[in-house]
Amino acid sequence: MDAPAYLARIGLEAAPPLDHAGLETLQRSHLTHVPFENLDVYHRRGVSTDPDRAVTKIVEGRRGGWCFELNGAFASLLEALGFAVTRLGATVVLRQPTAGPQPSHAAIRVDLDHPYLVDVGFGDSFIRPLRLDEDGPQDGGTGRYQFRRDGGPITLSHLDGDRWADQYRFTLDPVTPADFDPSNEYLQTPLTTDFTRAPFVTRLLGGGPGRVTLLHDRLKTRSDGVWSEQPVTPTEWPALLAHWFGMEP
Repeated sequence: MDAPAYLARIGLEAAPPLDHAGLETLQRSHLTHVPFENLDVYHRRGVSTDPDRAVTKIVEGRRGGWCFELNGAFASLLEALGFAVTRLGATVVLRQPTAGPQPSHAAIRVDLDHPYLVDVGFGDSFIRPLRLDEDGPQDGGTGRYQFRRDGGPITLSHLDGDRWADQYRFTLDPVTPADFDPSNEYLQTPLTTDFTRAPFVTRLLGGGPGRVTLLHDRLKTRSDGVWSEQPVTPTEWPALLAHWFGMEP
């Protein structure tokens, strides 16, 4: 792991302190500079759960990826910097779940003065560490989040208007990158999932909460909590991808 090169990739000249503020800086910087995207999956190029391959793709290839790649690589960076990291497995419940192997999402626990949940691979979600030992609502940087414990897996929920919307469920049992291999393979193959149906790329703007999202037919930007969008044609798509994300299709 070339930690200085990774830090430069996410816009940092040096490693921040090993505390909550430093962890939040790293999370926001990663979400700003490394997009959540599905281009390799959409174009059937294939992706791996191997963190070393993900680090190479992100740092040298200047690309993004999906949760197994982004949180796999970010966990490796945090470990290299000296954070106490545990890789976690989760089940996505944000949308109607599809049958398939579990766990279907990668997340990260970091232990500091308190245990924290960190995630740089869930798209538009919380952008600052959330305390795992706190049951009440917390400021996630993009709204209010909370954990619900019903005697089984922990459920992460987001306040959407006047109701709590579940995002994913997870346990605190450690997992390895290889534990995601079945879901990683499964989610690349069906032709009816969001990951294989159309290309998308999204990242924070300036550390958040602003965001830019490029879909197959439109560009969406969020500023001061308000979304705006413009239509995008297939011929415009590569130029917008380069402009907003520094990437090629």
